[in-house]
Parts: sequence; C-alpha cells; structure tokens
Amino acid sequence: ITSAVAFDVLPLKLHPFSQSTPTGLDCVGWKRHTSSPVITDGALDKTALTDDVGSEEDLYEDFRSSNHRYGHPGGGGEQLAINELISDGSVVYAEALWDHVTMDDQELGFKAGDVIEVMDATNKEWWWGRILDSEGWFPASFVRLRVNQDEPMEDYPLKVEGGKEDDSSSGTRRFGMGQTTKDQMRTNVINEIISTERDYIKHLKDICEGYIKQCRKRADMFTEEQLKTIFGNIEDIYRCQKKFVKALEKKFNKDHPHLSEVGSCFLEYQTEFQIYSEYCNNHPNACMELSRLTKVNKYVYFFEACRLLQKMIDISLDGFLLTPVQKICKYPLQLAELLKYTNPQHRDFKDVEAALNAMKNVARLINERKRRLENIDKIAQWQSSIEDWEGEDVLVRSSELIYSGELTKISHPQAKSQQRMFFLFDHQLVCCKKDLLRRDILYYKSRINMDDMEILDVEDGKDKDFNISVKNAFKLHCRDTEEVHLFCAKKPEQKQRWLKAFENERRQVQLDQETGFSITEVQKKQAMLNASKQHHTGKPKAVTRPYYDFLMRQKHPTLPTTLPQQQVFMLAEPKRKPSNFWQNISRLTPFRK
Repeated sequence: ITSAVAFDVLPLKLHPFSQSTPTGLDCVGWKRHTSSPVITDGALDKTALTDDVGSEEDLYEDFRSSNHRYGHPGGGGEQLAINELISDGSVVYAEALWDHVTMDDQELGFKAGDVIEVMDATNKEWWWGRILDSEGWFPASFVRLRVNQDEPMEDYPLKVEGGKEDDSSSGTRRFGMGQTTKDQMRTNVINEIISTERDYIKHLKDICEGYIKQCRKRADMFTEEQLKTIFGNIEDIYRCQKKFVKALEKKFNKDHPHLSEVGSCFLEYQTEFQIYSEYCNNHPNACMELSRLTKVNKYVYFFEACRLLQKMIDISLDGFLLTPVQKICKYPLQLAELLKYTNPQHRDFKDVEAALNAMKNVARLINERKRRLENIDKIAQWQSSIEDWEGEDVLVRSSELIYSGELTKISHPQAKSQQRMFFLFDHQLVCCKKDLLRRDILYYKSRINMDDMEILDVEDGKDKDFNISVKNAFKLHCRDTEEVHLFCAKKPEQKQRWLKAFENERRQVQLDQETGFSITEVQKKQAMLNASKQHHTGKPKAVTRPYYDFLMRQKHPTLPTTLPQQQVFMLAEPKRKPSNFWQNISRLTPFRK
C-alpha cells in the first residue's frame, strides 16, 4: 500500500541506551540519566494547549518524571489475564504487527508477522518474549495476541492423537458450552474484529481531537494547507469508520458471537473505503512535512505535549498517522481468517467470501491509484525531454503510458510514409520523430485523440483507401470527421501488441470513469513544475535513467531507525509480464533524473 524517506526526529532525551528501551528495564538496578530539554527557538503560547500547567517543555518533563504509563489497548484486565495464563503454565503467543529494529542486546528484534512467545507481561508497555533461542524486551504496542491461542503453529485443521485430522465440521470435538472448536475459533476472530475496530475508532479520535484540534488553535505555527498535508483526509476516515463500527455492532451477536453475520457490513462499505486512497497517496507528503517541522524543537515539544494530554501511547505522530495505511491493508487478512473458520453452511459464509474479494479489490484499487500518481512525475519529465513540444501538456488528459513503439505512418495524399515513434497514453496517441544524428532525442510532431477513434484491422495486401500494398497494418478511423490514419508494423507480433494496447487503453479509460479516478490540477501543475526545474534549456537531452528504472525504484517511506520501526504493510504491486515495451522506452526515450 519503496524508497525510504529520511525522517530525522530530534531526541528528547540523552541516554546511552536504545531509544526503544523501556524506562527501568534497560539495565537491572540502573536508572537512566535524564537531561532536561531546552528550547532554542522560542517557547509556545501557554494558553493554546496547556492552559495554566506551564509550557510544553514543563508539561513534558512533568509527565516523564511521573509514573504515568499508557499501555496499548487492553489495559490492566487483559494484562492480568495474560499473566495468569503464563503463571498457570500456558503458552501465550503474540503476532508482530510491525518490525521492531533494535541494536540493544536486551531487546528482542523481530519482523512484522513473526510469532512471539510472551513470557512476562507485568509491565504495560514492555513485555519479555522469546523467538526461537532469542529472548528480550519488546514493545507491547507492536504486537497483538494471537486470536486463537489454542491453534497450533501449523494451519488449521488441528491434529489429534494418531496423526488424523480433526473434522471440526462433524462436531466431534467440542469447546466450552457445546461449541465446536471451529465455532470457538470463529468467535475469537469475530471478537478481535469488533475489538480492533473499537480501538481504531479511539485511535482516530485521539488524532483528530488530540492533534488536529490543538494544531488549529495555533495559527501562528500551522497553516490550513500544512494541516491538510500532515493529516490528509483522516477526519473523513474517522466519520466513515464511526458509521462502519456501528453497523458491525448491529450485526454482532453478543450471546453467540460465532453466529454473527458481519460480511454484509464490509460489502456495504466497500465503496466508502476508497477514501483511504487519498490518504495513502498523501502519506509520503505527510512524512516529508513532519520531517521538516520536527527539525525545529518547538514542534517536537508541541506534538509531544499533544500526545501526553490525550494520554496516547508512546509513539511519535508519524507512527500514529501510519495506522490508517496499515488498517486498510489488514481487512483482507482478517476476512481471510474469518472465512477460514466459517463453515460453508453458515449464513455468513457467502457474504464473508464476497467481502474478502471486495476488500482485496479495494486494496488493489488504492495501490493502483498510488502507482498512477507516482507515474505522473515521470510523464511530466518525459514531456520536458521532448523537443519542440506544442499544444497542451500530456497530463491535461492523460495519466498512464499504455504502450510505445516504432511504426510506419502512411498519410494522404500520395500515400507518403514516415517512420515515427508513437506513445500511447490514455485518451491520446503522441507522435514523435527521432533526431537524425542523436537517435535518443525526439521531436514532437502530432497527436491523435483516441476518444474519437475506432481501430480497424487491415489484412495484408492492397488497401483500397490508400491504393497501396500493405503488411502488418491497422487503421485509426475518426467517427466524426471520417479521417483515416494507416499504420504498418515491422512484424505480425508487433501489430498484435499494438492492437492489444489499443484495447487496454479503452479498458483503462472505462475503468477510470467507473472508479472516478482523476488527477487534481494542483498535482498536474506540481508535476510539470518539478519537471521544468530539472530541465536545462538549450542543452541536448541525454538519456539518464529509463522510465522503467524510475518505476521499479520507487519506494515507500519508512520510519527512522532511531525509533522502534513500524513497518508499512504495503500493498503488493501487480506483477507484469516482461515485454519489449520497457526496453524500447529505456533505449529510445530520454528521461531526465
């Protein structure tokens, strides 16, 4: 949903240990030495955030020096239950939500998805755990307890004595009040879905009320444009999720959770969830803006004071803003787990199955939109490298390069033939001519509006319209003006690739119309502005890095390694079959770095 964006956060305290090491646990019998932070660029207005409690620095120190500990959702009740299970000899497993990167040998490093055996949970924020032969402290907020503690490490179905699979559907194995094991497993998943949604709502509320509300009080520190960049449309997401969780709770069967029918809720809100696309696309900009602001001490203390006043867990603002990106990617995982423990005879089975596919499609759509928006900068750079460009920018109507290659164009009158390079975007086909000496330099010649065209396959032989013999040919026919363009490829397979590309172009246009995909005027102007800054007028355009290289090297932002690292659950980019298309781009198209 992968080039790292450096995110330097000024340390609030000086100490020799890893910044993720828990206070009091870094070394037995030792206490950390804490130095008071000093603001070098001015204090903040007391009344805006802290009222009469003093400055943000004082507030920060007061909270740090006190015993306030804000653990992850679950609180003391869950913590007590975990410790009781451990003391009774039960094995408690947790699954890592994010990567935990550490250089301290007393901390336990792991990657998202790792399964950790929890050995001590007496501290709210930091638990002691084990992975294989490694033991150490790790942040409790970085993991979730396994939904089904009774489930073995292998996937369901369970194994019983004698090595035979337990047929849960037969009801021979029971759990609790007459429930089959599979029903109990489904109960656990349903409870987790409901619980995590409630926690997520609280999380969004904390961001909106704890950060955005306070930031708006400080017009001297934040403009509305800055707040839009940092927080995106998270307030819209908050409103959407509040309605969604209410719908879930209506479908939740408190007496018999395994009978709950929640699949329909996901189907009902699949369209609303597309608002996450805007948030995910904006998230890299939010990281960069936060990186810029947190180089100034007063912003560091302001954000920390906001967190402490709202009594949020000890994660920086960029970590909190990462949660919606992770949440939309987590829905398919939860639904897949729910479907795993839903019998085909269950009334919710078909809806859960459909909901899983729907949420996968939402994730794919978000990923595709992100990829498209990343591509507009490359398209702008491509246009800036073309000599003698005329007319409107490509981005005015297009946002995707579908195909490109060399064709022979035959024009009326006298059936004049010309060798040209063609670039097929959504809505338009751009024609360029190679430089006679520098073959990597292209000159703009013309363009064709694809919305008015129909594609005609032409058989090998004499063409009646142009009165010449052709091979591997096709035509573009304008429905309004009856104008006809004749093209010839060198080989039959090249012709077929072009015909397929024209089909893909129409399909892409239709899909964009159905999903409402569009690029804002601000995004278009920014892309062209960035391209013009990189463009050196009066100099020949030399090939620097090919288009494909640009696309494949795009990376998503990661959090700084100096803090406990929360890995983004990114959406996998769809795999594409290799073709000569990208080779042509890298060989013939000049892209400036």
